[in-house]
Amino acid sequence: MTTIAAGSSHTPRTAVHPVPLTRITAVELRKMFDTRSGFWLIASIAITAVLAAGGVIVWAPDGQLTYSTFATAIRFPVVIILPLIAILAVTSEWSQRTGLTTFTLIPHRYRIISAKAIGSVIIAIAAMALTFAVGALGNLLGAGVKGAPLVWDVTLTQCLYYVFGMVLSLLVGFMLGVLIRASTGAIVAYFILTFLLPTLFGLLASSAQWFHTLQPWVDSQFAQSGLFVFDKSLTGEQWAHIGVTGLIWLVLPLLVGLRLVMRAEVK
Repeated sequence: MTTIAAGSSHTPRTAVHPVPLTRITAVELRKMFDTRSGFWLIASIAITAVLAAGGVIVWAPDGQLTYSTFATAIRFPVVIILPLIAILAVTSEWSQRTGLTTFTLIPHRYRIISAKAIGSVIIAIAAMALTFAVGALGNLLGAGVKGAPLVWDVTLTQCLYYVFGMVLSLLVGFMLGVLIRASTGAIVAYFILTFLLPTLFGLLASSAQWFHTLQPWVDSQFAQSGLFVFDKSLTGEQWAHIGVTGLIWLVLPLLVGLRLVMRAEVK
């Protein structure tokens, strides 16, 4: 009768491989489209871009029917919608109570947050490509309808500035979603940070000389405004303004939010 040694009865363990980040990102992208509200929020980028281009064709003077005019007009609705997409991508785990399932399947929370950030940036870049295409079609259609000269007054470098500025706006929304983790609070905070606070900074700069020189270093909207001006290039000082305000209003709050996410109890 054969005796089996005690040490030889162990079944070898199967190696467990982590889920690739590409697969997690693909899942997070699909989750952004799965809900009806998410689908129509993303679809509204194309809808508002077409409406903005149509508005330029109808109401803009013939001398202003240029590609930069279409790009500027399309920017206003898109710069509001993109950060909302990033906010909802993060806060949905808490507002829809899916976080327990998500973080159980993928215990390393930083991988989920990274996938959400990558997915949001992918949508932003795709949205920018779409808006550039809509602007180009609007420019062609406007010149054909009104008989105005066809003007392409935006360089490739200026397009990259434009995309970079829009991605920064989206990342601000993403940061607020990570920091607050509640859809309503993050959206309200975004509108305060984007519209109310710059207005207060502008009033203070116009009434106090000491703040006039300080404003570019603390007002992120003022510092980033040069990214959307198509007739000039950014100087080294302007890039410094963008870097400092980005550190104050984006990087530091995002680090705080990430620490809170890693420690927060998921229910």
